[in-house]
Amino acid sequence: MRGKRLILGTAGHIDHGKTALVKSLTGVDTDRLQEEKARGITIELGFADFTPREDLRMGVVDVPGHEGFIRNMLAGATGMDLVLLVVAADEGVMPQTREHLEIVRLLGVEKMVVALTKSDLVEEEWLPLVEEEVREALRGSPYGAAPMVATSTLTGAGIDTLKDRLVEVAEGVERRSSEDLVRLPIDRAFTVRGTGTVVTGTLWSGRLSIGDAVVLQPSGVRGRVRGLQVHGTSVEHAGAGERTAVAITGGEIDLDTAERGQVLVAEGTWRATGMLTAMLRVVPGTGWTVKHGQRVRVHLGTTEVMARVITLEGSEVPPGEEGWVQLRLERPLLGRTGDRFVIRSYSPVTTIGGGIVVESLPPKRKRLREGEASELNAIIHGDAESALCAALRLASWRGIAVDEIPIRVGLPPEEGRAAQAALSEAGAREAGGRLFDGSIVEAARAFMDDAVDAFHRDEPLRAGITVELLRQTVPTHDQGRLADVLLSEAVASGTLEVRDSSVSRPGYEPVITDRQRMVMDQLLDLYREAGLAAPMVSELPETFRDRDDLWPLLKLLESRGRLVALENELFMEAEGFAAAAERVATELAGATGLGPSDFRKVLPVTRKHLIPILSHFDQTGLTTRGPDGRNVATREPK
Repeated sequence: MRGKRLILGTAGHIDHGKTALVKSLTGVDTDRLQEEKARGITIELGFADFTPREDLRMGVVDVPGHEGFIRNMLAGATGMDLVLLVVAADEGVMPQTREHLEIVRLLGVEKMVVALTKSDLVEEEWLPLVEEEVREALRGSPYGAAPMVATSTLTGAGIDTLKDRLVEVAEGVERRSSEDLVRLPIDRAFTVRGTGTVVTGTLWSGRLSIGDAVVLQPSGVRGRVRGLQVHGTSVEHAGAGERTAVAITGGEIDLDTAERGQVLVAEGTWRATGMLTAMLRVVPGTGWTVKHGQRVRVHLGTTEVMARVITLEGSEVPPGEEGWVQLRLERPLLGRTGDRFVIRSYSPVTTIGGGIVVESLPPKRKRLREGEASELNAIIHGDAESALCAALRLASWRGIAVDEIPIRVGLPPEEGRAAQAALSEAGAREAGGRLFDGSIVEAARAFMDDAVDAFHRDEPLRAGITVELLRQTVPTHDQGRLADVLLSEAVASGTLEVRDSSVSRPGYEPVITDRQRMVMDQLLDLYREAGLAAPMVSELPETFRDRDDLWPLLKLLESRGRLVALENELFMEAEGFAAAAERVATELAGATGLGPSDFRKVLPVTRKHLIPILSHFDQTGLTTRGPDGRNVATREPK
């Protein structure tokens, strides 16, 4: 069994010794750029492998502390499972210490260890004062009780103790799921001679293997995994929580398409989005209030996108408070329910808030309607079944695509399937690859039942409502698939009946008065006498045309097989029409390239009647149209 794989990230002010501390822990100098060596600061993300014991391996992400490189820091911080906050003992808490602290809190990093570096530079009695200052900065945050270790990379003091504290805290961090969907936000991309394009990042979830078909989102560029490395070691598979380098091959894969901000996912399922519904928390103490329509920078994963904030309750979210918002993105990105994000002001650029994505593929919202806030809360705070139920209720008649459930509710596929099964037992239904809430299903059933009953009431002469009309009573915009599922269930349970594409209550028979029966007989006599030269409905005698029930009577005669409908206004007596078809089938069997005059030899009617008759023959397969005219089917020998 593979041991636990986690991502340990650094945080802290510039020049507080993050990179030196990582080197003491891992033996790796994460400053790889010439400029970083020259200036003595971290500019880009650095990476190292930290394996404090056999069953625990941590990928270390060393982030820059300079305020000018916060966007790079954010790209690394989004994958952290625990954070190593670095505070220099000779300087204490500084501006970027506080900003980094806010960022990791906003991103939902739950576990922290604090290292007081450069302890060899201060007097012994100074350390407790620095410790108290750090505790004060952590007070009120999830890190109030974080272990704190005084260290010196110069003397080695505290390094072993720091390793022990990191192991202890790591034991309480939940393992990432390799059984989840594959997602790897790209933080670096480069080319290797003989290999091609390589991207790196933290595999947030899922299991990636050589040969897998992958997609870069939001660009949609497709490729295939050619090679994998985890901390410089070639592997066949990479699992969740591992720093992974992926060699990708594909016609459109290059450094322009495979760049930081793209996300590598498995082929299928994922869709980029232009909007996110979220719970936003505004950082206190910055002086910023997030107002309706405000333009901000959204950082999610390794992606930075400009967006407008649409407040869904009230006109602003004040400092230190939370509020429901919709982020209208200026470029699409890949999001998932449960994702954490950070927002920074447009100008001057500073961290002002962040939060959690609740709807990753939302409808456009201007304001929350009654009850929607509680449903959104259930998605992020409820168990799997409650979260899916809330998402379905919000989706209403749109339903949710079954293959999008893991994304729309933030659940691993297996948990999503279990929740779906439980809700189906309680009344939800899947139709056409979409899942609908039980309340929608009940409403759809009621619509269908009411439509059948209303049709029987308003059209007592007809056998029932057509299947197509019945589908249209269910407003799901799914080509009638939910209606079809519910109709099948209703037929199986005996509450509805389908006969000749008409839906009725079981045993329903048209209600005909004696007068109507007499009129039907008169109509039949008229059509029988007219034969193939039957009148159009508009040409019937006035005594028939003046009747409100003329059309229902004609359709009833059609449903009973006494009349044949050729066009919208043309009926013929069924027995006579069948005899005409038989003549054509017998006398013209196998003939090809026939024109109207050829058919008139068998059917002595005017063109007005011949054309609809031939069209009907085409529909039934007696004749087919060819380039030179109509062909008559060959008669099977008896």
